Amino acid sequence: MCGIAAILNAAEADPAASELYESLNILQHRGQDAAGIVTCKKGKLFQCKGNGLVRDIFSEKRMLGLSGNMGVAHVRYPTAGSSSVNEAQPFYVNSPYGIALAHNGNLVNTNELKDFLDSHAHRHINTNSDSEVLLNIFASELQAIDKFRIDHTDIFAATSQLMKKCSGGYAVVLMITGYGIVAFRDAHAIRPIVYGKRDNGRGGIDRIAASESVVLDALGFTTEASVAPGEVIIFTNSGQVHRQVCVEQVSYSPCIFEYVYFARPDSIIDGISVYKARLAMGEYLAKKIKRDYPAIADQVDVVIPVPDTSRVAALQLSVELGKTYREGFIKNRYIGRTFIMPGQQMRVKSVRRKLNPMPMEFADKNVLLVDDSIVRGTTAREIIMMVRDCGAKKVFMASCAPAIRFPNVYGIDMPSPDELVAYNKDDAGVAQAIGADGVIYQDLPDLIQSCSKFNPAITTYDTSVFDGNYVTKDVSKAYLDDLAQKRADSSKSSSSSAALEVTEMLGLHNDTASAVASST
Repeated sequence: MCGIAAILNAAEADPAASELYESLNILQHRGQDAAGIVTCKKGKLFQCKGNGLVRDIFSEKRMLGLSGNMGVAHVRYPTAGSSSVNEAQPFYVNSPYGIALAHNGNLVNTNELKDFLDSHAHRHINTNSDSEVLLNIFASELQAIDKFRIDHTDIFAATSQLMKKCSGGYAVVLMITGYGIVAFRDAHAIRPIVYGKRDNGRGGIDRIAASESVVLDALGFTTEASVAPGEVIIFTNSGQVHRQVCVEQVSYSPCIFEYVYFARPDSIIDGISVYKARLAMGEYLAKKIKRDYPAIADQVDVVIPVPDTSRVAALQLSVELGKTYREGFIKNRYIGRTFIMPGQQMRVKSVRRKLNPMPMEFADKNVLLVDDSIVRGTTAREIIMMVRDCGAKKVFMASCAPAIRFPNVYGIDMPSPDELVAYNKDDAGVAQAIGADGVIYQDLPDLIQSCSKFNPAITTYDTSVFDGNYVTKDVSKAYLDDLAQKRADSSKSSSSSAALEVTEMLGLHNDTASAVASST
């Protein structure tokens, strides 16, 4: 899962870089591996990107080198490709016009697209990232129009051809040098992106697009809407806005895991409050416990969330069950999200470094732990061991999501099936594997209702990690087998390079924008 943002300020004197930096800080929960910003000033592009957290990459000196009133930005969580600094986004191509792109999602027909680029478009791909493939497909289609100066109809035509060729989940922001910003979304709207505007107080309107609405709120923009399935939004340097749906058939099926785990609770995605959806998840889960597990409901002394994502649901669950709610873990906020850390060994170590239990809340009690989901079981197993060490009598685990038994192919790095704790196991088998006295999973219809009740216009979601039904309908067993091999922990890159690059991409006239020596 990645975070993307794009800003076009109406006044040329208003730099975009500082607010793009703030955008990435706000979206840091969506990617800890790498970050990058590309800005544009009078036809010249300026870039800074590298591996690591946002705060570690963008120093004051580097920020001063990012000139211009428009730009695109990205925080990376690796799904396709490796963790090499070469795959940090945004990506850039010089021809045609100069285009920089940031992408959240994953294509499922990358190999076919690479063959097309090699044999027909004659474009070279330098990394293993499908984002670079997506950029070159767009560039190829735009170049085929063969015009000295493009307009919005040309961009719509190029994106329409891209959407015919590219299958998978993708939310994209891109910048065309000297023209403006473009944002678009796949025909199923799997990955999130919203857009908005802001009065600059001098007669101009600033524009923004980002993964989550919380970015717009923090920067003083008014959220207009989520980008619709297959829709393209264009913000031009001259202040014009153009919108068009560029596919013939759409199916509004956003990824439901955004509401379960990835998105911040203060975000609104596709008209659905993440906070309200999580409250509803807790309510439905409590009703299931009372209905199907009355013995557990009677035994529980205290409900304790696994921070942070499950707090909202756990609170509502405790109210519905009439049980005491307590905060039993203190979280070290300087440890990243363990789910998106590469490598099992790092995840295991980080669980205990991230969470410290308070024995007084667990000793001699029957505890119901509430988590957003159970994926590998790494976090759950370590946490349950800590709770038992604190003297808990019984430990039950409730999951706000159903059992995860299938890999995700649209931008979430769910592990290969045999790394999923629920793979080929029933609930009792999962409980045994993580050391719990019992496991209660949310029912899928209840999870769907937790979201759709707040936007009845959306009736289907990408729920493939729970039921194996992939909305693009073109995910083969061969593709899944290949994906499993690539995602296996043993095959992941162990690179932890902190390489940085700050460059003025067309010319070097400013010392603060000159290349910084990179190290690996």
